Amino acid sequence: MRLAGYIRVSTGSQLDGFGLEDQERIVRRWTRDHGHRLVKLFVEKAVPGTVAGDERPELADALLWIEEKKVQGIVAPNLDRLARELVVQEAALAQCWTHGGRAFMADQGEILPDDPEDPMRTAMRQMMGVFAQLDRGMTVAKLRRGRRIKGEKGQYAYGAPPYGWAAHKKELAEEEQEQAGRARARQLRDEDELSYREICAALEAEGIRPKRGDRWHPETVRRMLANDDDKPPTLYPRARRTS
Repeated sequence: MRLAGYIRVSTGSQLDGFGLEDQERIVRRWTRDHGHRLVKLFVEKAVPGTVAGDERPELADALLWIEEKKVQGIVAPNLDRLARELVVQEAALAQCWTHGGRAFMADQGEILPDDPEDPMRTAMRQMMGVFAQLDRGMTVAKLRRGRRIKGEKGQYAYGAPPYGWAAHKKELAEEEQEQAGRARARQLRDEDELSYREICAALEAEGIRPKRGDRWHPETVRRMLANDDDKPPTLYPRARRTS
């Protein structure tokens, strides 16, 4: 069977450590082991699982391939990668089934379409989605509490520092080379009036590298330039002592 693969990370640092490389390996192995053919892998970068399917271009394209009969179905590592929130997950599955496609998850096999004579099938799938959504919400809440506690102590509380800064003794300090890169990107935008994509090419040609990897991405440049002043990202204020 010809399948479209779909993998996704919601942020630059996936909360559960389930990155694109791991997801791709799982999808390719499952497809091969079950005798299917992966025609195309759709990769969604830095898009939250709570965002509707029509706001996720890669998922929309994968479902369009099913509609246009380029593939016969979709495969993802699990339902959480397809969509985190139950309503988005159900909408994506419904669109797949409406166009005669089949949906597979590497961790549980085929997700069967609803059957009016077997309402428990739908109920069980939705219950699994509800509990997965709850588990994810509890994880996020725990991380937010940890960040708030760190922030109240005056510590940097947001994981990897943004481009231009480095964490020293739990506080942010300017990173000289990266600050020069930020300044050069602003110059290319404001004085040369280059697009984000053109800025990427210019930075790479000048040997200015992003914090991770060798290639710039337009969205990375956009986020870097969103804060035009030279102040580090805002932290939670220190907690005031009460007598």
